[in-house]
Amino acid sequence: MSTPPKPSQPPEPPEQPPPAPPSAYSYPPPGGGPYASPGPYAATSAPPPGGSGGAGRAVLWAAVGAVVASAAWAVAFLALDAGKDDADLRGYTAAANLCGKADHSSFDDEYPDDSGSPTHNSLKDTALDQSYCSLNLKKTTSSYADAYLTLQLDLHKRTDPGPEFRAVWKKYGDLHDGYDVDTVDGIGDEAYLVSQDTTGDTTSGSRYATLAVRDGWMTWTMTYSSYLTSYDEDKDPPELDEVTDWLKTDTESTLEALRD
Repeated sequence: MSTPPKPSQPPEPPEQPPPAPPSAYSYPPPGGGPYASPGPYAATSAPPPGGSGGAGRAVLWAAVGAVVASAAWAVAFLALDAGKDDADLRGYTAAANLCGKADHSSFDDEYPDDSGSPTHNSLKDTALDQSYCSLNLKKTTSSYADAYLTLQLDLHKRTDPGPEFRAVWKKYGDLHDGYDVDTVDGIGDEAYLVSQDTTGDTTSGSRYATLAVRDGWMTWTMTYSSYLTSYDEDKDPPELDEVTDWLKTDTESTLEALRD
């Protein structure tokens, strides 16, 4: 007599789909959403013969997450790329040798000589073009530099520098004690003059002034600095009123030369 067959075992419960991969650009909405529960892909019966239901659903969920992340990345990239076309550069170019293009002739009578070769460098990038120049100014009676000029032009090709420029220069005195900040009219869209004089009646001290200008998405700074270690009438630096006038004059002529 034959042995009756054993009853078949019930099928194992189906695997639940894994959670979708997180996206760097969004979070699940409150109360759930398509990634908070199995949704329409949840299995209510055993996978079909020959199929791999759990693995197939895992692949499907991974594909959905990848599509969402790719779409968000594409939107972010297009928004960033759009900024390049919207850059308001006003026709300025960042010179490879700013020292050769810059006008500093207003300082020539006071400082007819220079101490060593000027220093310059430049940067070209899809987000920013930059030109920099540093000059050592020297009186005829001096063996070493008596003052320094630094100039820098930045072309912001992806982001509007206006809010940050205004925060840095208009409120310069909030972070640095002892500096005067004045608004300058008639140069670019906005300009600020930051200055400090610590010489007074002492035999040592410094005089410093920076003219910062924004014109569209171009920003510019021209800075004068001098330091007096002991009183010498022949080496006494010019008054700040003179220096600030020179900075304005030479900035205007240099920016004109840097426009296409």
